[in-house]
Amino acid sequence: MEQSREKGERWVISTREEYKQAMIDVASVAERKISIFTHDLEPGICDDPEFLEVIKHLVLSKRFARVRVLINDPAHAIKNGNGLVHLGRRLNSYIEFRNVRKDLRTQCESFCIADGGALVYRKDASRFEGIADTWEPSVTGIYSRKFDETWNASEVEFEFRQLGM
Repeated sequence: MEQSREKGERWVISTREEYKQAMIDVASVAERKISIFTHDLEPGICDDPEFLEVIKHLVLSKRFARVRVLINDPAHAIKNGNGLVHLGRRLNSYIEFRNVRKDLRTQCESFCIADGGALVYRKDASRFEGIADTWEPSVTGIYSRKFDETWNASEVEFEFRQLGM
């Protein structure tokens, strides 16, 4: 595991491994909330054991912690399975999934926000290039509002909550 990032550290990501580590680093600074906008739960990233451990630790150690996941292509994630989905089924009071409404699926970006201050952002979800920052509330606020608007307009994903899957 790489060394923890300092608050206010910004870095560029350009590879799958850097992106995975950025997701872990940003999620690690969360005290109460993580919001993830993803196209397909990014296999190998959102189900990485270290990332899942960070999510699990957050929701089990913080009383009001929540993880919200917006998925642009839920069929792919359901078909292929994902460790975050399995964790969400076990901890469904803390982890919630929603499908992005079809008419809002035009966004090609992907991002993860921790507490409205830390962010991993990729302009194009099909590529690993992007930025990460452990404290940038002004920029993160823009994406938090966008996430909340999409979240409120989207549908609860019941298939991700079924324990039998």
